[in-house]
Amino acid sequence: MSKRNLLVTSALPYANGPIHLGHLVEYIQTDIWVRFQRLRGNSCLYICADDAHGTPIMLRAKQEGITPETLIQRVWDDHKADFDGFHVSFDNYYTTHSDENRELASLIYSRLKEAGHIIRRTISQAYDPEAEMFLPDRFIKGSCPNCGAEDQYGDSCEVCGATYAPTDLVKPVSVISGAQPVEKDSEHYFFKLGDFQDFLKQWTREDGHVQTEIASKLKEWFESGLQDWDISRDAPYWGFEIPDAPGKYFYVWLDAPIGYMASFQNYCDREGVDFQAYWGKESQAELYHFIGKDIAYFHTLFWPAMLEGAGYRTPTAVYCHGFLTVNGKKMSKSRGTFIKASSYLNHLNPEYLRYYFAVKLGSGIDDIDLNLEDFAQRVNSDLVGKVVNIASRCAGFIKKKFNGRLSSSLPDSGMYDDFVRSGEEIARLYEAREFGHAMREIMALADVANQYIDAAKPWVLIKDEASAQEVQDICTQGLNLFRIIMTYLKPVLPVTTAGAEAFLNAGELNWDTRHLPLLDHAIEPFKPLLTRIERETIENMLEESKEHLKETANETPRPDSPLAKDPISNEISFDDFAKLDLRIARIVEAKQVEGADKLLQLTLDLDGETRNVFAGIKSAYDPESLKGRLTVMVANLAPRKMRFGLSEGMVLAAGPGGKDLFILNPDEGAQPGMRVK
Repeated sequence: MSKRNLLVTSALPYANGPIHLGHLVEYIQTDIWVRFQRLRGNSCLYICADDAHGTPIMLRAKQEGITPETLIQRVWDDHKADFDGFHVSFDNYYTTHSDENRELASLIYSRLKEAGHIIRRTISQAYDPEAEMFLPDRFIKGSCPNCGAEDQYGDSCEVCGATYAPTDLVKPVSVISGAQPVEKDSEHYFFKLGDFQDFLKQWTREDGHVQTEIASKLKEWFESGLQDWDISRDAPYWGFEIPDAPGKYFYVWLDAPIGYMASFQNYCDREGVDFQAYWGKESQAELYHFIGKDIAYFHTLFWPAMLEGAGYRTPTAVYCHGFLTVNGKKMSKSRGTFIKASSYLNHLNPEYLRYYFAVKLGSGIDDIDLNLEDFAQRVNSDLVGKVVNIASRCAGFIKKKFNGRLSSSLPDSGMYDDFVRSGEEIARLYEAREFGHAMREIMALADVANQYIDAAKPWVLIKDEASAQEVQDICTQGLNLFRIIMTYLKPVLPVTTAGAEAFLNAGELNWDTRHLPLLDHAIEPFKPLLTRIERETIENMLEESKEHLKETANETPRPDSPLAKDPISNEISFDDFAKLDLRIARIVEAKQVEGADKLLQLTLDLDGETRNVFAGIKSAYDPESLKGRLTVMVANLAPRKMRFGLSEGMVLAAGPGGKDLFILNPDEGAQPGMRVK
């Protein structure tokens, strides 16, 4: 088989906060795939960078009294330490705030402009007269122009689901200064995405460039027509100034994906690699992007269109993944399940999480759950109780009775050959990103190896001197089976595998030489490779996460924090609050609303009385997942007639919107109809 040249990237983490376990789903998934390709002998380069531009970074640096450069360097150091801690094997980890990125962004923009794909248009925007800056949609709050709901963001209403321009908000305020924004005209630059509609339709439907689920979503966007994309922002803005437009800056989502190219250019300049051999139009290399499903729009429409228009090759494939829940729920700071990478590393072996994510991950975009009880049980059972157990059961006999030397032959070469042949299916599964299925296949081999040792009972045979050779043969068989299993697990457990390699004393485990058993060979003394997870360790990690929340509770909120984006409203009297009748309700039915982008229709049971409520939570919840759950509703809200029907109340939810919406759940014991006091 000819060896392949691959370039792989993960999405760029934003340089405005720490890495948490939700982020790590992507980087661990990518790293396992990259390490598998390298183990198979392919050339596979893994490139990434911090996404270091945008308004939130500018405002946070200002609040902290430091320069944006100081902030992004500090965050880069933290991110790199976290990734190193989880053994993420980047060939180059860079930043989008670089000379390489500035030059490439300017070049791509210039080529698109020369080809007629850039236009200028004057638009009216919300402007903060006190902060003296134009306001992004999420930095404006006001009342919905459609239903009148208060405290809505400048792009959409989370109550009725309406979308609108921020200039349409009623009584808008800036979340930066609290001032009322004014309308101000500004000339902006737009990328004519519609010029590439035919190209993108073909690209997204052929050669496995995108997953089936993503292709279905893209079909909806194509049917509604691809709109011009605003690629400019007005000063003050933290980013790159557009070359021929003083005071105008590239929108962060233009230069962020170009950061993949810039990081690779930095690597090429350092290592003497041909950049065009990977990014040129005639490139024969393979290019893969691993991203979260929430940014599929940018990576499967804007990005390939930009590349095509600027004369570069397009990706071989864009692989999307789902989100992470913990114990079946969205990560929560109050429960301690919003776990930072650094908090995890203070308590647990990173390879435990790498293995558990591998067990859960498939090739689709479904969310995965980190059930902490199952996590401990799976690691203890699979890795400690099965895999490491094979080596520990055999190594002692070889070292004590046979001077650390293996037999010159295998007692069951057919079993060994079966283990070798199983690698072809495991390789196919790794290649297809079906890691969970691959882990099941590997653990099935571990079961076979342990069953072999159980049946042979070397601990019984060793009592009879006449059976010494048989014991040596059995343990040689067992350790060779262990060696194959560790070869298959090497992409997932690189450090544990290194310990196994030192113990086996035969160099690095290699996929292509696994068919050659270790015979008449001296091994090193066995040292425990992994230890069991204790419940106390997990509890300590959760407690640290809660303590981190307490430490930050009294700090001045960062510009990107919920409190900074959504300040506490003016005080009200107790009598005003007492007018609200909050009740526990059970969701007995939840369904999509035809023609509504953000609404779900909920039927709520108040212990015999039912209410029909439209809630703007479609982006965060699958209707089926809501049925049977308890929540809190405003029961005495006057019914409101909407174009979809009559809404008879309001469900309470928290969060900025989109995927980050969380309906309130009462504690166990609450019953439908109970008043919330």
